Amino acid sequence: MGALKPWHIAVLVVVLILLFGAKRLPDAARSLGRSLRIIKAETKSLQDDDRDLAEKADAQAGYQPLPPHAGQPQQAPYQAPPQQQPVVDPVHRVRDN
Repeated sequence: MGALKPWHIAVLVVVLILLFGAKRLPDAARSLGRSLRIIKAETKSLQDDDRDLAEKADAQAGYQPLPPHAGQPQQAPYQAPPQQQPVVDPVHRVRDN
């Protein structure tokens, strides 16, 4: 039932020639081929980009900080400066009381 027989193809070719004309069919086939080549190249470049991103992510996951050198003293971790009491003007302090 779903088999494509040679006479089906012949009827299809005759209909295409009647619709588009014999002169326009080669141009249409050529432009269709170019379009398919462009689509193929774009999908390949997208796959390559995805592969490159995956390789970069794998490479960055392997980074580790360097150990301190034996000749250099180790630095203490950052400590925030102690909180200072806000400076209050003595004149204002006397007026508040």
